[in-house]
Amino acid sequence: MYRTTLKISIIFLYLIIIAGAIVRMTGSGMGCPDWPKCFGYYIPPTEEAQIQWEPNKAYKKGYIIIVEESLRIAPKDFTSAATYSESNWSTYDKHDYATFNVWQTWIEYINRQVTVLAGIPILLMIISAFWYWKRRPWLIFGSFFVLPLMGFEAWLGKQVVDSNLLPVKITIHLIAALVIVALLLYLWYKSQEKEGSTLSRNRTREIQDHRESEALKLKKHDPLFKNLVLLAGVLTLVQVVFGTQVRQYVDEQVIALGYDAKDQWLNPPTVMFYVHRSFSILVTLLNVYLFWRNRKYLLGHANLMLWILILIALEVVTGIAMYYIDFPFGTQPLHLVVASLLFGVQFYVYLESMRSREEVRTA
Repeated sequence: MYRTTLKISIIFLYLIIIAGAIVRMTGSGMGCPDWPKCFGYYIPPTEEAQIQWEPNKAYKKGYIIIVEESLRIAPKDFTSAATYSESNWSTYDKHDYATFNVWQTWIEYINRQVTVLAGIPILLMIISAFWYWKRRPWLIFGSFFVLPLMGFEAWLGKQVVDSNLLPVKITIHLIAALVIVALLLYLWYKSQEKEGSTLSRNRTREIQDHRESEALKLKKHDPLFKNLVLLAGVLTLVQVVFGTQVRQYVDEQVIALGYDAKDQWLNPPTVMFYVHRSFSILVTLLNVYLFWRNRKYLLGHANLMLWILILIALEVVTGIAMYYIDFPFGTQPLHLVVASLLFGVQFYVYLESMRSREEVRTA
């Protein structure tokens, strides 16, 4: 039960990242001007008439309408009269973004619902962790720690909306999601050893020790490899930060030039674009070296290292496509999601590289 809910939680975390990437690609981040509701509704509006003032209509506290290209919020429950009265409304002071697009509204709404749904397997994971109270109590504390992190992530989502998509808050929002992914992967790694319910505790321990000893025969311990994998993960996070800065410039170009001017979005490229592109060479070379070192010294991470190279290749291809083929549809969210998957695989390789104990002799 614990590992099942943990696996589902990891999947949902990546679904959140995918949904967030689609929100960025479609420019839907402000599809709902408030948080956690949407224009004051639990179910967002489906047509513009729902957020325009109407006579003799019952408005509830928190409902938002658009009046003369600005947002108004109802400070209390009331029923409108035959004519509009400014005294019944307050100016929404979180931001001044007053645009309604039904597609963007519902894309952002679905993004939020994915986040809410992710909380269900996480809560089940925490509850099922109590099964290990006597044998592995640290699983309970580690699982519980996910809860405040998810709360912090939700709070960051509110800050992103309230700030009208301030780039630094978007970046922190993404990095926080990857931190949660790393914690869940750590819990998955540490919970791999299963204990048979019908076996005695001593017999179970013998089986676990045997499994661990067999695993150690297959994996050697290479301190340099372990440290470089950790460095590769950190560099991937740095690349994500650089990428968000480039994306911010692109978003500004989209606003200034429109969606039909894709060939001008990176014309001219910024300094950060060149830094991001050049930095990718370092990331690629480092991971290629790690692949070679793992293969040469038989460190036992062949499959995961192959996946790392595949993900890096996808990163390179999508990056080239965005710059030279004028941002083909889907390349922007794919580029971000692949980077997030890359970080997850790198972090898991790092965890595995700490397990083994036999030193590699390079001389």
